[in-house]
Amino acid sequence: MGNNRNFLITIALSVLILTLWQVFYMGPRIEREREVAQIEAQRTEAQKQQGASGEIPAAPQGAVPGSNTSPTAVVESREQAVAASQRVKIETPSIAGSINLTGARIDDVLLKDYRVTVDKNSPNIDLLNPSALPNGYYAEIGFVGNADTGAVPGPDTVWTAEPNAVLTPTTPVTLTYTNEKGLTFKRVIGVDSNYMFTVTDTVTNSGSAPVSLSNYGRVIRFDKPLVASTYVLFEGLIGVTGTEGLHEVKYATIEKDRQVLPGKSDDGWLGITDKYWAVAMVPSSKQSFQPRFSYFDDGRSRYQSDYMTDPLTVAPGQSSTVETLVFAGAKEVAKINAYEKDLNIRQFDLLIDWGWFYFITKPMFWLIDNLYKLLGNFGLAILATTVLVKAIFFPLANKSYKSMAKMKMVQPKMLEIREKYADDKMKQQQAMMELYKTEKINPLAGCWPVLIQIPVFFALYKVLYITIEMRHAPFFGWIQDLAAPDPTSLLNLFGLLPFASPDFLHIGVWPIIMGITMFLQMRMNPTPPDPTQAMIFNWMPVVFTFMLGSFPAGLVIYWAWNNTLSIIQQGVIMKRQGAKIELWDNLIGMFKKKPKPAE
Repeated sequence: MGNNRNFLITIALSVLILTLWQVFYMGPRIEREREVAQIEAQRTEAQKQQGASGEIPAAPQGAVPGSNTSPTAVVESREQAVAASQRVKIETPSIAGSINLTGARIDDVLLKDYRVTVDKNSPNIDLLNPSALPNGYYAEIGFVGNADTGAVPGPDTVWTAEPNAVLTPTTPVTLTYTNEKGLTFKRVIGVDSNYMFTVTDTVTNSGSAPVSLSNYGRVIRFDKPLVASTYVLFEGLIGVTGTEGLHEVKYATIEKDRQVLPGKSDDGWLGITDKYWAVAMVPSSKQSFQPRFSYFDDGRSRYQSDYMTDPLTVAPGQSSTVETLVFAGAKEVAKINAYEKDLNIRQFDLLIDWGWFYFITKPMFWLIDNLYKLLGNFGLAILATTVLVKAIFFPLANKSYKSMAKMKMVQPKMLEIREKYADDKMKQQQAMMELYKTEKINPLAGCWPVLIQIPVFFALYKVLYITIEMRHAPFFGWIQDLAAPDPTSLLNLFGLLPFASPDFLHIGVWPIIMGITMFLQMRMNPTPPDPTQAMIFNWMPVVFTFMLGSFPAGLVIYWAWNNTLSIIQQGVIMKRQGAKIELWDNLIGMFKKKPKPAE
């Protein structure tokens, strides 16, 4: 009974941990974001009044484009949208697509290595799309000038490309534009074998007077994706700039505040992130820049992360060069980390939402990823991770199970104490504590195996949920995606009946296996004499089976395997300690008829 009480205490502690996390971390964090937004809203009220046009009037040299200069007509066909403008083809091992010569926008990017579903014939992920599509999404770099500079490259500028130019990792493309004031803009766009574009702009002044202009970049998105729970994953406008560091602006927040204006910065990056994909810009380190996150709804709703640099001056007969990096691709951990290190991009790893407990989730991913490289299957890597975690915490778990075994051996004495002091709870507790002291038993020892599992369980869940490496990663048999729920369902007899089960009744094979292992683990202990505790004891595996039915299959496999190892470990230790294993008696007792109470 004591062990079952400890199990209930563990569940209560788990709920308490989650509650404290919400109250002391998520609550204050959201409140701080609201306060900062309110302060910025008050400080930039004048800017907000012109938010619908997307302009920042405080900048004397101009503003980052924000108004909808794109065609108002929206087409449904991607082919039609792409064919509507002159383009330069993109072809790399990782991406395919094209650059729109109008605005030199990177607005057509398909990810070759990723498909919409696990079906190998399903379409590739279309990350960036022309603005004429309902899901328009693109990156654009330009300049902000004044009367002295004349027209400078912006959203409507039509660039000139070399004939038959194709952008590949070995063949960058060159675009040119000359305005009426004698300014020549030469843009060289390069791309690596993965997802990073390098845009090098050279401005040459052939006039007779110096000119001053600013460089801008923006990532703009017309559709709002289906976002995940705040407590699991962040999706929205993101950046690392200035002394504030990480900025995460949810879609709902920017829709309400219209604009978030962080402090100026000398380095960093900003963009828009999804669960698995992201588009981010890294401004030039030559000038400070003003980051901004905005929402516009002047005819067509859209979300924008942008920046504008301090003015750069180009003397007559001189040139000035600005380099900007544009990331557009999958958030693969190794590649993101390599970009951060090799290109010296400040905290670029935060593009992946490792969460508040990053010190657990990042090592967990590292371990699983390295085991995957060794075993060739992420499912086997999860099983091996479970064994290693069990081995690391074996001394603590071993001590706990020994204490639990002793608890079982002294249960007759505990029952005697309860009967002897049934009417005096104070003396009953004192006698119990004296018994624990004499027998050298820790009454809370049974909590440790489960408490240890909580952070591991959370870290694995986070890793399965956020890392693209786990997306569409197969196990064996019917599990073709460890990051998705078990596709089978008990309700339709695992596919034999021709209908799909509702989500809340979706219970696959692996959740059932997990429920069975949890049931067996709990039956290793005596059934609590208290009716309420006994009811919880009996129904908890069923409740957890339904709860985990919609969880990633990899997480359910982990839990089932962990339960199996715990049953073996606990059984061996109990046998060595001479404690009776209650499993078989409990199972047999379930099928025995209970005697009728005496009248």
